[in-house]
Amino acid sequence: MDALNALIALANFVIIPATAYGSQLALGALGVTLIYGILRFSNFAHGDTMAIGAMFTILFTWALQSVGVSFGPLPTALLALPFGIAATAAVLLATDRAVYRFYRRVKVPPVILVIVAMGVMFVYNGFIRLVIGVDERRFTDGERFIIGARDFKNATGLAEGLAFKTTQAITIVTAVAVVALLFWFLNKTRTGKSLRAFSDNEDLALLSGVSPERVVTLTWLIVAALATVAGVLYGLDKSFKPFTYFQLLLPIFAAAIAGGLGNPVGAIAGGFIIAFAEVSITYPLKKVLGYLLPDSLAPGGLVQLLSTDYKFAVSFVILVIVLLFRPTGLFRGRAY
Repeated sequence: MDALNALIALANFVIIPATAYGSQLALGALGVTLIYGILRFSNFAHGDTMAIGAMFTILFTWALQSVGVSFGPLPTALLALPFGIAATAAVLLATDRAVYRFYRRVKVPPVILVIVAMGVMFVYNGFIRLVIGVDERRFTDGERFIIGARDFKNATGLAEGLAFKTTQAITIVTAVAVVALLFWFLNKTRTGKSLRAFSDNEDLALLSGVSPERVVTLTWLIVAALATVAGVLYGLDKSFKPFTYFQLLLPIFAAAIAGGLGNPVGAIAGGFIIAFAEVSITYPLKKVLGYLLPDSLAPGGLVQLLSTDYKFAVSFVILVIVLLFRPTGLFRGRAY
């Protein structure tokens, strides 16, 4: 019984939160890796792109709620999500036309595009703060839990209660659906195959009749969808605060690089590696060990390797280790 309580506690505070967080990072890392693989630069504005997508979705959510529209037990934000994706896509396409297109035409080195992307990042961040402010915004509604801790305790008789939030379930299910749809699109459709061909060999793809401007447009549309979904899922699961998305840039890039920058499968794996590492290392194991060890050996302290204030340091350490010992990542991404 104690072992089962320990497992429930671990699932409650590590396994389920890390799986949801990993799903969010995986979607964010997929956007980064698609831009790197197809457009061939590291998009440092991606965290704020996620914030813009979440911001637009929040605004449309508020608009729907103001006229009495809801989604029953599910968050109204899911109804607003397509509008948020469309608005984000418009912003990304406008940014590409106004900024990135010029640098592509003059064929600048990738490092110049990285610097340009950093400038875009600051513009996006200022735009978000101007529109929605700097305060924390909560926009979730509907049922809060699928399984409540108290109901679980009453049903099982265990000392530990399992709490499974609706937003966590939505995150996991949505991430699986989005990833499956993306891989189907890239591998089974003619348009997706043209994107992969352009990514593998740009010159050969151009000789085969692939339109570079069409590839760029499709890439930004896909990235807009991935970034908005990731940003909204993160905001529903935690909360929306513009600066938080800026901080997410580190674990997202760490996930993409650890898995293999430019490799979609690696981006997904990297997202879960980073998430489980962050959550596991910053979780105090006192309760779990208290169930597993005899009273004489029960720990007196928290048994916490790092405070949660330092969780992004875990991403940084993993990033440095990967760059030092396996620069191409676990799944051998590209290097340009």
